[in-house]
Amino acid sequence: MAVEVQRVPQVADPPEGTVVFLIGMRVNSLWKVHRWVPSFLAMIRMLTELHRQREHGFLAARTWLARTVVVVQYWRSMDELMAYAHNLDAEHRPAWARFNRAVGDNGAVGIYHEAYVVDPARTHTVYRNMPPFGLGAATAHRPQRSAPVPSGDGS
Repeated sequence: MAVEVQRVPQVADPPEGTVVFLIGMRVNSLWKVHRWVPSFLAMIRMLTELHRQREHGFLAARTWLARTVVVVQYWRSMDELMAYAHNLDAEHRPAWARFNRAVGDNGAVGIYHEAYVVDPARTHTVYRNMPPFGLGAATAHRPQRSAPVPSGDGS
């Protein structure tokens, strides 16, 4: 699949109230596979559900895998993110209960999340020579309107 690189510098143009949500896990005890694999598989189930059921308010996500797994998610609003988190019929709530029963505070695997509400007037993004990415890909993007960028030739 060819990815179209945007040669004109772009900026994200998100609606006010969009949420950037960082969530993931860290494997603290590699040999305790029976402790961290269920958490990893639960993350996959939740992401699959969110991609299929956009009515929850989920917009997009990007995942990076290493000992610490990082998933950057984009949501329409904090209210929709919190409603999903507490929805007894969605994947998250049962997964959270299973995690607390199986792992609790034994230290084998850590989980984290951070959520930030976007104020477009106080947000800075730049995408140069990039395909649509991040907040700009999840919401909207537009050409950057600013002073010309120095050419690098000293002029």
